[in-house]
Amino acid sequence: MSDEYTTISGEGDGRHTEKMSRFLSFAFPVTTADGAKDAVASVTRRYHDARHICWAYMLGPERQVSMSNDNGEPSGTAGKPILGQINSFGLTDVVVVVVRYFGGIKLGTSGLIAAYREAARLALEAAPKVVRHVEASMAFTFPYVSVNDVMKLIKQPGVTTDELTFDNACSARVRIRRDDADRLRSRLGDVDGLTFVD
Repeated sequence: MSDEYTTISGEGDGRHTEKMSRFLSFAFPVTTADGAKDAVASVTRRYHDARHICWAYMLGPERQVSMSNDNGEPSGTAGKPILGQINSFGLTDVVVVVVRYFGGIKLGTSGLIAAYREAARLALEAAPKVVRHVEASMAFTFPYVSVNDVMKLIKQPGVTTDELTFDNACSARVRIRRDDADRLRSRLGDVDGLTFVD
């Protein structure tokens, strides 16, 4: 499985009108269910007079955590098509919220599905996309005499150093793309006296 995933790096919004009903849509980058719920709550406070505020989110690099809500619309006519658009764009770590102001004309099941789908699409289309990588973290200790060997390896492009301590016994914690982690771990393992902590 690839260590790459696509998300949004900023917000996007859209406007859609269907038979007098107005749909306002918003896409937000989030990394947790609580973050997604906070985004929904924020939109709900702002548009407290709306008839329906429906949403869906997808989380995690493997895109395994998702949830959707129809907020009073007929079951499957709002949250599911919103989630469907997140899937169509192949995105994760995103929540899409669609606010509906009822225009007096009923849209029917297929009309609602199409309207929520289109509103979600517009918000996601407007949001800036970014490809990110799943990272692996490794921590290790090493003797001071091996500092130069370790520094050569962890100063390479793609390696992020989170912690680095120089003393009689030195220690470090680094992050690297998951796909490159085994190679770095193997090369670090060749350094005299280096021991992995985790």
